[in-house]
Amino acid sequence: MTRVRVTAPRTSAQASTALPAARSAAELREAAEESDAGQVFVRSLIRSQLRLGVVVAGGFMLILLAFPLMLGLVPGLAESKIAGLPFDWVLLGAGIYPVIGLGAWLYVRTAARNEARYRELAGDK
Repeated sequence: MTRVRVTAPRTSAQASTALPAARSAAELREAAEESDAGQVFVRSLIRSQLRLGVVVAGGFMLILLAFPLMLGLVPGLAESKIAGLPFDWVLLGAGIYPVIGLGAWLYVRTAARNEARYRELAGDK
């Protein structure tokens, strides 16, 4: 069996531009990244997204560490039952997972707001 290389056809036609004054979103973004102010905006976006990620990861770690600590430090808590189910399972299913879901939802919402603020500052509306 021989290998066949598939490529797109080359055309001599160039892409037309609609209006010289109208700039695409990519051009605005590139212009923002090339200027000193644009670089400040990009660094600010990266810092805010990093800070958000660290806060969410730290909160997640706190929840993961608090669960076994609470079960180990409170005597008899691990053996107790709620509606016939072990307390640790109820706490995991009704306490921790909804908090993780809420954290994920808040993360996505805040990350989108950070990016929208960057687009507004960079002139990419």
